[in-house]
Amino acid sequence: MPELPEVEVVRRGLARWTTGRTVEKAEVLHPRAVRRHAAGPADFAGRLAGRTVLPPRRRGKYLWLPLADAPSEAPSEALLAHLGMSGQLLVGEPDREPQKHLRVRIAFTGGPAADPLDLRFVDQRTFGHLMVAELVPDAVAGAAAPAPDGAGLVPAPIVHIAADPLEDAFDGDALYRALRRRRTGIKRALLDQSLISGVGNIYADEALWRARLHWARPTETLTRAEAARVVAAAQDVMRAALAVGGTSFDSLYVDVDGESGYFERSLDAYGRRDEPCRRCGSPIRRDEFMNRSSYSCPVCQPRPRRARY
Repeated sequence: MPELPEVEVVRRGLARWTTGRTVEKAEVLHPRAVRRHAAGPADFAGRLAGRTVLPPRRRGKYLWLPLADAPSEAPSEALLAHLGMSGQLLVGEPDREPQKHLRVRIAFTGGPAADPLDLRFVDQRTFGHLMVAELVPDAVAGAAAPAPDGAGLVPAPIVHIAADPLEDAFDGDALYRALRRRRTGIKRALLDQSLISGVGNIYADEALWRARLHWARPTETLTRAEAARVVAAAQDVMRAALAVGGTSFDSLYVDVDGESGYFERSLDAYGRRDEPCRRCGSPIRRDEFMNRSSYSCPVCQPRPRRARY
């Protein structure tokens, strides 16, 4: 599943191509793609038509395009997207061939460039979704007044999502206090989007490898320094992934231009079972975890005596 770096790569591409453009029309080609839009496909398409797109935003694994009724007006709603396991948001010329798993097509007019453009939501497994949602004040951002471009507002369905490690609003001390109150393993906590958003299975393993902590370490035993080390490791690995376009294990994750990311070549733990640890040379270990896998070094990341799975 695309995690924070992959979604941020897509957001940056959308910012380049869609900001300032006006939606001419939207077509829903598969109703499951807009299943979270309760009013249905026709209402989804109708609420997009004629709206101007402001700079796209992201929190964790969600991204959204703020929608204004006119270029000079503040947005009241947004096109909210979650890519799921295989969702792709692709931009290009409207007359290009339709993709096999094309679910939604949005045609634009205007913008910085006069060339026609459309945005396509392609999703092989249809676990991703799009919806038009009301924008509400962002509780994470505090009392700051919303800006005309939509800063300080978030879509109502994700108002409960915590700040992610790359946001200015992220509060490491608040996360540490929350971790100490929990009775769970550190990796489970990192995957809890109400505590910290955007971290998935891949980057949790990578951050914990860099921080030299085992994934089953009880959160209530963490010191402030250890929690800070995990956060810094997560920030570092995500920035490194962003620099090379994210992580692509197959053709399902691509950016808006259809290009894959290359960070899988730099992974230190995830997917490297029995390969030598890049620090100590010990074979990387794979453990079952929440119907998935966890990868760690048995020497650099020793299993705690009182593990929480």
